[in-house]
Amino acid sequence: MPKVIVHSQAAPTTGFTDKNTPSPLAQAIRAGDFLYVSGQGPLDPATKEVVSDDIRKQTQQVLGNLRAVLEAGGATMANVVNMRVCLRNVSDFPAFNEEFREFMQGEKTTRTCTGGTPHRQGVLVEVDCVAYLG
Repeated sequence: MPKVIVHSQAAPTTGFTDKNTPSPLAQAIRAGDFLYVSGQGPLDPATKEVVSDDIRKQTQQVLGNLRAVLEAGGATMANVVNMRVCLRNVSDFPAFNEEFREFMQGEKTTRTCTGGTPHRQGVLVEVDCVAYLG
């Protein structure tokens, strides 16, 4: 079964390299009934710059980017079965989680949230996911 590369113009393709260098990553890959979405950061799709230094605004951008890639792959948040979150500052968790809860609008998924250091300066949150399309 071949993998299918998924791309959305409404979300940036990142590889945390020079923004003028082509990324080695796909925004998402569909393999069978699963869609694997690369980690989405809080980048404006047009400029590839971090949208804000505020965790709430970054979370909104990250989740909006994630939704755009899911839609390009024929999915919605209802198809998401697993999400992974990396927060630069674990103290941002309460604000992140409030924005996440509002975004999900009651939709359920599994999720792991860890503290770490996203590769790009200024990025406070990154989220990837797996969606089931069967």
